[in-house]
Amino acid sequence: MVCLLISITVLHLVTLAMLLTATLEKWWVWEDSKISDLWFNCFHDNATDTWLCATTDDSEWLQSVQALMILSVVFSSISFLVFVGQLITISKGGLFYFTGLCQAFAGLTVFAACLIFTFHRKEILGDTRDLSKGHFGYCFILAWLCVPILFVSAILYAHLRKRQ
Repeated sequence: MVCLLISITVLHLVTLAMLLTATLEKWWVWEDSKISDLWFNCFHDNATDTWLCATTDDSEWLQSVQALMILSVVFSSISFLVFVGQLITISKGGLFYFTGLCQAFAGLTVFAACLIFTFHRKEILGDTRDLSKGHFGYCFILAWLCVPILFVSAILYAHLRKRQ
């Protein structure tokens, strides 16, 4: 039982770290000298060998992706805090339904954000880029990897019973 609790806690913390990285880092889409994320568009200046960043243009699609990614971090954080609280307060044999529900909502919000970014990247990134030259970055891939992990952890929490 202790090993199961430790592994679920580690899984939850790793997923939360992945969500934070996917939300805050600058590698959602990249080209040779340009990178974009949810917050900034950056260009590489060859003369100074530095990245110059400016805030993104606020499109409605981008704002929805930003909001959904922030909601996923909030849901996953609430889920972890509730899980720790339930470990202390829940009676023997109790289930962790609310924790699982929060994780499922976090998974749904990340899924929706990734779908919106995938299908509306032209509107989000602007028409000035040649989208065939760019690639999705590691933060976008991390966000997609979080979706099944969050759903699996939601199922684990829903079936988990407090034994002692």
